Amino acid sequence: MADASPKFHRPDLLPPATAAANLRTTHDGLAFWQYMAAGSVAGLVEHTSMFPVDTLKTRMQTHSLPCHPPPGLRRVLLSVIRTDGFLGLYRGIGAMGLGAGPAHAAYFSIYEVSKRLLLTEDHPNNPAAHAAAGVLATVASDAVFTPMDTVKQRLQMGSSPYKGVADCVRRVLKEEGIRAFYASYRTTVLMNAPFTAVHFSTYEAAKRGLMEVLPQSADDEQLLMHATAGAAAGALAAAVTTPLDVVKTQLQCQGVCGCAKFSSSSITDVIRAIVRRDGYAGLIRGWKPRMLFHAPAAAICWSTYEASKSFFKDLNDRNVPPYEAG
Repeated sequence: MADASPKFHRPDLLPPATAAANLRTTHDGLAFWQYMAAGSVAGLVEHTSMFPVDTLKTRMQTHSLPCHPPPGLRRVLLSVIRTDGFLGLYRGIGAMGLGAGPAHAAYFSIYEVSKRLLLTEDHPNNPAAHAAAGVLATVASDAVFTPMDTVKQRLQMGSSPYKGVADCVRRVLKEEGIRAFYASYRTTVLMNAPFTAVHFSTYEAAKRGLMEVLPQSADDEQLLMHATAGAAAGALAAAVTTPLDVVKTQLQCQGVCGCAKFSSSSITDVIRAIVRRDGYAGLIRGWKPRMLFHAPAAAICWSTYEASKSFFKDLNDRNVPPYEAG
């Protein structure tokens, strides 16, 4: 009797994959939720590891005593440890955790989907497409992160009047209304749009350059490549957007702990007020901790993100049935 089993070695009797199933995956085989998960992990690791530096930046940018020169990085660090102890560097980290995870999930997933839609086979490495995809991603992620970023900044301030995340949210809602959580949204987007455009285009270009040097590198060298490209991208993007970051911080912390209160959230009006009070140097206050934050933060974020993507790719490959792999 003839063996009838070979006809079942291939999925001849199974229905073809549906279009909906194809839409669940993107250009390199990951599902949309996997990009969200990888981005969320990357964001949490990045912001948690670099949070003390972010606290120092916030303290420097919210210095509001015109009769005293703005403190330097070392002086601010010693001041925080002396008054609040080592844990003072982590005040507000709960708000960061609540915002960074969901925001980075939106950030990276939208970036990957947008990149897939904007890139063409003729121009697979178009820097303009990478930059545009990054801008689209940041508009969405900032809408998620800005409220918790406002809470984080207020908790990080010296002599902050808030007991914690819940107390800050409750008092801001009661005293200033929900609009206070989004007072800096426009500035944040206008800051992060060029930041992200520079960041993503620099990262993709640096990664391509490093891949040419190390085309067949091992996994640990690949991780170093992502970290190096990310650090270069983060440092450059942070440097060119520091003035808008100062404006964002001033808007988020206005009226708290002696910070100036602005009559409107107009970026132009806030810039004029800062220049009038502190001179043009006031617009680059905190640039050192900002670069110290974003260079290693971007390295950590990109290497964690790419490592998470590799994990999901390996997981998907192990879960592919034999007839699909063949």
